[in-house]
Amino acid sequence: MVDKNIYIVQGEICTVVSAIKRNSRWNTHTPLDEEQDPLLNSFSHLKEILNNIKELSDVEPNIFLRPFLEVVRSEDTTGPITGLALTSVNKFLSYGLIDANHEAAAEAIENMADAVTHARFVGTDPASDEVVLMKILQVLRTLLLTPVGAHLTNESVCEIMQSCFRICFEMRLSELLRKSAEHTLVDMVQLLFSRLPQFKEEAKSFVGANMKKLKMRAGGMSESSKWKKQKRSPRPPRHMVRSATGGLDQPTLSNNNLSGGVPFIEQGSLSVSDSVASSMSSPTDSGLETCSKATSREDLTDLDQSSSASTTPGMAPSPSTEPGHLDSQTEGRPVERAQSASVESIPEVLEDRDSVAEQSDSASVHDMDYVNPRGVRFTPQQTQRDGAALVPYGLPCLRELFRFLISLTNPHDRHNTDAMMHMGLQLLTVALEAAHIAPYQSLLCLVKDELCRHLFQLLTVDRLNLYAASLRACFLLFESMREHLKFQLEMYLKKLMDIITSENLKMPYEMKEMALEALVQLLRIPSFVTELYINHDCDFYCSNLFEDLTKLLSKNAFPVSGQLYTTHLLSLEALLTVIDSTEAHCQAKVLNNTAQQDQSTETMLAEGVDLTSDSTETTTGIVCFSQMLDILIIIVGCDHVFSFFSAEKKEIKIPQRFSCCLPDSQELLEIRNRKKLLNSGTEQFNQKPKKGIQFLQEKGLLSSPMDNNEVAQWLRENPRLDKKQIGEFISDRRHMELLDSFVNTFTFQGLRIDEALRLYLEAFRLPGEAPVIHRLLETFTDTWHKVNGSPFMTNDAGFALAYAVIMLNTDQHNHNVRKQNIPMTVEQFKKNLKGVNGNTDFDQDMLEDIYNAIKNEEIVMPDEQSGLVKENYVWSVLLHRGATPEGIFLHVPAGVYDHDLFTMTWGPTIAALSYVFDKSLDDNIIQKAIAGFRKCAMISAHYGFSDVFDNLIISLCKFTTLSSESVENLPTVFGSNMKAQIAAKTVFHLAHRHGDILREGWKNIMDSMLQLFRAELLPKAMVEVEDFVEPNGKISLQREETPSNRGESAVLSFVNWLTLSGAEQSGLRGPTTENQEAKQAAVLCIKQCDPEKLITESKFLQLESLQELMKALISVTPDEETYDEEDAAFCLEMLLRIVMENRDRVSCVWQTVRDHLYHLCVQATESCFLVERAVVGLIRLAIRLLRREDISSQVLLSLRLLLMMKPHVLARVSREVAYGLHELLKTNAANIHSADDWFTLFSLIECIGAGMKPPASFQVTSTSPDMDTGAQSDSELSSHHPSEVSLDRGYTSDSEVYTEHGKSRMPRSVTDVDVANSGWLVVGKDDLDINKLSGSKPLVNPLVNQYSLTLGQDMGFHDTKSLIKCVESLSFIVRDAAHVTPENFELCVKAIRVFVEASLNGGYRTHEKKKNHKYDSQKSRVRRKPRDKEMASRRSKTSSQRPSRSHSDDEEDEGVPASYHTVSLQVSQDLLDLMHTLHTRAASIYSSWAEEQRHLEDAGKKIEADSQTLWTSCWCPLLQGIAWLCCDARRQVRMQALTYLQRALLVHDLQTLDAVEWESCFNKVLFPLLTKLLDNISPADVGGMEETRMRACTLLSKVFLQHLSPLLSLPTFAALWLTILDFMDKYMHAGSSDLDLPQHHLGTHRLLPA
Repeated sequence: MVDKNIYIVQGEICTVVSAIKRNSRWNTHTPLDEEQDPLLNSFSHLKEILNNIKELSDVEPNIFLRPFLEVVRSEDTTGPITGLALTSVNKFLSYGLIDANHEAAAEAIENMADAVTHARFVGTDPASDEVVLMKILQVLRTLLLTPVGAHLTNESVCEIMQSCFRICFEMRLSELLRKSAEHTLVDMVQLLFSRLPQFKEEAKSFVGANMKKLKMRAGGMSESSKWKKQKRSPRPPRHMVRSATGGLDQPTLSNNNLSGGVPFIEQGSLSVSDSVASSMSSPTDSGLETCSKATSREDLTDLDQSSSASTTPGMAPSPSTEPGHLDSQTEGRPVERAQSASVESIPEVLEDRDSVAEQSDSASVHDMDYVNPRGVRFTPQQTQRDGAALVPYGLPCLRELFRFLISLTNPHDRHNTDAMMHMGLQLLTVALEAAHIAPYQSLLCLVKDELCRHLFQLLTVDRLNLYAASLRACFLLFESMREHLKFQLEMYLKKLMDIITSENLKMPYEMKEMALEALVQLLRIPSFVTELYINHDCDFYCSNLFEDLTKLLSKNAFPVSGQLYTTHLLSLEALLTVIDSTEAHCQAKVLNNTAQQDQSTETMLAEGVDLTSDSTETTTGIVCFSQMLDILIIIVGCDHVFSFFSAEKKEIKIPQRFSCCLPDSQELLEIRNRKKLLNSGTEQFNQKPKKGIQFLQEKGLLSSPMDNNEVAQWLRENPRLDKKQIGEFISDRRHMELLDSFVNTFTFQGLRIDEALRLYLEAFRLPGEAPVIHRLLETFTDTWHKVNGSPFMTNDAGFALAYAVIMLNTDQHNHNVRKQNIPMTVEQFKKNLKGVNGNTDFDQDMLEDIYNAIKNEEIVMPDEQSGLVKENYVWSVLLHRGATPEGIFLHVPAGVYDHDLFTMTWGPTIAALSYVFDKSLDDNIIQKAIAGFRKCAMISAHYGFSDVFDNLIISLCKFTTLSSESVENLPTVFGSNMKAQIAAKTVFHLAHRHGDILREGWKNIMDSMLQLFRAELLPKAMVEVEDFVEPNGKISLQREETPSNRGESAVLSFVNWLTLSGAEQSGLRGPTTENQEAKQAAVLCIKQCDPEKLITESKFLQLESLQELMKALISVTPDEETYDEEDAAFCLEMLLRIVMENRDRVSCVWQTVRDHLYHLCVQATESCFLVERAVVGLIRLAIRLLRREDISSQVLLSLRLLLMMKPHVLARVSREVAYGLHELLKTNAANIHSADDWFTLFSLIECIGAGMKPPASFQVTSTSPDMDTGAQSDSELSSHHPSEVSLDRGYTSDSEVYTEHGKSRMPRSVTDVDVANSGWLVVGKDDLDINKLSGSKPLVNPLVNQYSLTLGQDMGFHDTKSLIKCVESLSFIVRDAAHVTPENFELCVKAIRVFVEASLNGGYRTHEKKKNHKYDSQKSRVRRKPRDKEMASRRSKTSSQRPSRSHSDDEEDEGVPASYHTVSLQVSQDLLDLMHTLHTRAASIYSSWAEEQRHLEDAGKKIEADSQTLWTSCWCPLLQGIAWLCCDARRQVRMQALTYLQRALLVHDLQTLDAVEWESCFNKVLFPLLTKLLDNISPADVGGMEETRMRACTLLSKVFLQHLSPLLSLPTFAALWLTILDFMDKYMHAGSSDLDLPQHHLGTHRLLPA
């Protein structure tokens, strides 16, 4: 079967031949002679050959191509015929008729390229001619892009590209044709550069002396560039087949199809001005102006089939590359047959390329076989004709193309039009996207110099399309090659900053916008910011790029006009880019730390390596890579890390200023500090050199005395020094040695004298004085002469030549000189130097070279130049610096120096975020700002920057409006302000999440909480607090309006309603619907904020943060200016709750809390709600904390604060304390062990229940000197200033009643042995027993007169309920044997006696005008100085709403209430019972204690159980207490007390007492009782008193008679007996002397016989 391809060729022959025959030239009447016509002849030969073969591959491709190529080359053919021949050639290529494996394929392809690039035809009309040109473009495109195109030689590729450029730039051609040429070029450049990884650098010798340059009519295009041989870059070539975008963040070819990456373009979709924008989105769009669908399809369809495989070599087959997709593109044209040629093989070709690329990379194109993209191997072969090897194209043509494209972008070349520059930029962008250029030194040289230079120059043009295209190209350069472009990057960023900050009104706004976008894009490159910081900010002689950028962006985020524009938001976005990446790294580290706990280090390391190998090609991979590096650095140190970076085993170059490849933060900080000093020294040097050197010596940066070599080195390497000052300094006569050192820093070896001089004179400004110039040049020539092996006869010859060079330079380039003279010629120059070289001539060729070098390029003297000359000089300095070790650019993993970067950026960023958040109304921007705040918070938490976090919280608190808005309006304003709500939620979220590092910010959060409390927006649970007195155990800090206790509220409100006018009524109407909705929104928002969590989660806070939180709460203390009692109470409650939450570590904060409570309680001069809450709080703390042994003693000690309070203040809160202490003892009695603690508790119980004055020791020792009282002791007050005492305690009681009861309370004893004193302080030492505490503790009981039944204590008023509760507490202790201990026994006894005294006569003295004693919460809660009028009105309103909290009985009003007697009767009976219980159990208790103590070796105070001890400590005081109740005015109590006394005195245990103790019993118990009963105790109950006296006498007689025998042995018996008789006598006469009722006399006398 005959090969189908043969028919195709035959068909094309017929088409072309018939067209030739139809042509007018042959259209004569005679038939044409095929033999004579060479074109037809060759076609007929071909027909014969084709007729004799079965397979087209049997013949060489050249054979069936030659006739067609001859037609193309022929000058005699018309356009249409040439067009048909071109179509045929295109078809052969598209259908794959030329077998790439055929040995003659290379020659055929070369012929084809030659023919098509030199096509000739007879022109007809322009339109028809353009069709032919279009076909030429089509063939060239197909030729280069099909697989066989790999056979083309370097020269052919250059010619092909040149042909396309010629069409592209020929302005006489139609727009459509030029745009088609542009598209073709884009595709060609993309293919060529995507093949770059397959090529190797060539030897310099090969690099074509014969290489054809791309010479276009534009003058700048024909310049050739020098080939510079430099070391290979350490970056390895990428072996992987890459996508057309070079693996960058650019989108891959968007609408890609099989037509080689050139998308079909809708009609009219693009115009020239839009072309920049389009090139941004898709690398192959090149700005077609108008183009109909039909034309573009016609042009491109023929290429659809085979070109796609090689156009986008590295692109994975996307969904759009399915074969079926073709139909829709070609609108039914007959391509089905052609598909079989190449469409099926696309995936296979793509796979093949991977392996091929790797093979071909290892060998040079010249010394090994060549393997084309289809995997076909080519052996270099000789052609039959000329014997020269056809070498497939490689790096040389790419280099030449690259050079030509760069030359197109030169804005200073007048031949380059805007269109040409734009085209050049566009093709360069494609090249940079398609290839990784850095590994190729020949290309890198071009990038470093011309490309960067032209791009930077284009940044100053005002044509936006060029500006945008150059920005884009710059991004691609610095994304992939910044390690080679350190100083270029610095210059680029400075230019961008200049554009952004430019005040030039002519500069379009879009330019600033684009510059900012370019900046954001750069900052988004992983590790870019870190590298900027370490390579520039941490380099002594570079700008602080990162710092300057941060400042600039921050400043630029603040609009001057107040209006937010895109530039402001872009600046913020740039700042946030840094924050985003830092936050991502922090999150990754947190995750990694978690992972590390679960895995072993080895496993993780292994995973880290896998991870990097999989994903370094993608952006996400780079991020992961950097995260893994963070871990690796921690684990294995930085040396290991860099093995990830260098696939080639080359050493990493480390800049001299660093000690290792990853210096630590401390080292960088030192470098930055040193840099500041150097900059300061540089500035001073530029003013006055000596001063600058001196400054640096003082700072230790230069050695002292001056080291010439060191200073010379500094002068050379510091680019910021003023060149003029350097010149003056080194040429100074005093610094001759320095000049030698300076000259020695240059490397003159191997340089011609003019080259060396050029280098020398660029380092400083040559001074104008002749002697100075002489000195400078002399030193230079001596050194140059020496290092170059003395090439001249004498040193003077060198000096003369050097001088001549300077003169020549002035002559050639100084405009002032040139105006007057004609510039010197080379002959004149030579003539001037005749015989100077030691009477001989210099080498004439050398002089000619010197002359040409100076003529072509001026030796630029620093500080002299301007304009382009200056630019050239600056650029040459930049390139020179880049070539030194100073140009080393460190690649570091992203995130390594985040800590340092964040330290520099947080301030400007938070300021910018705050501003934007404040000014913006756009939800998206607000959310972005909040996200920024949260990220900053996360980073500061990660690194423990509390100052940053505080700053952030303080900023956000301002936006909540909580602290700035008045309380009245707060719910409405806050509820209707979404921004404020977002800010509040953020504040609380951050405090919950990162509270650990909050310090100063707590104050602001607490202020906000306080405002919420005032505005009643807090959840109910936060304003309800524990209370001991309230029945439900809770009390609200915000009292709601309730009718008052008296029930007058309803009447009053009715009266108010009647008296209110209509206007006032309308004014008092409730809130509007909007206000209600706003308030509901506010309440809901605060609920979502969950403020209570701050308290409950405070137990997880670090100690330092907790202490700051408590400090913030304590700071809201009573303060004259802003004091608000309720606020302080709220803060106090929060403080107490926090302490309770932190009870596990309460010892760390206890002192703070105690001091605060001391301040509130002890220094209070009047009772108020705050004091009440403080007291309750203290007791609540004690109840909770007593279980903790480590703190219990301190807590109990703190209860003494209550005793230090001013008595009248304490009295007002007595009920709370009584109930609290009851709770405390019930829950914690077993945890109280020391006598001191019991003393504190019993003193409290006595003060609270009985109104006793606190022990003087507390009042005196513990109060601070600034308190009102404390200088006078309590005893002095009570003895000498009774009236003042009453005033001091705040009681305005009826003075008569007070005085009367004052007298009755302290009865004067009339017995001989009694102390004749109305007071209780001055007592006889011999007769007193002093109740002391254990050991010699300072807290001893006050002296008590034991010969009086009263304790003689100064009792104030007491509150009944407090008394009852305290007795209940006492009863709880006494009745449980476990709670009665040696430490508290005597205190129990004393307390009982105190209560006996307090409850005597029903505690009647506490009831004069009870109104005065009421705790009036209305009065106590009034604020001193309301902050503003609204608050004043609110405060007065709320205070009047609060019900009185009375500490007297609820139902009492004045005088003694009826029910009081029943209550106090029960108290007296309880006390009697308690005394009896203790009395009867005392002996057994003491003996058990003594027994226990015997078993303990290290016992403290010895416990005796003998009768003497029992009598002194227990029995006697208890009997006195019972006896005192026998004197009660209430008959029932008296009778019961007498019964108990009788029982007690006759109890069996007392029989062990000896005579002395019984005498004491008479003196201390019975005699004082009888004395007291003689008084008129109960005038109303005469009969009862009679009976009492009789029973008392009977008891006396019984006791006397029972113990008569031991008493007789006493030496004082006579006195005792006489006293008894004296009492009998008094009682017999009692009726007549004291009583006015004669009918009872008989009863009295009846007692005497007993």
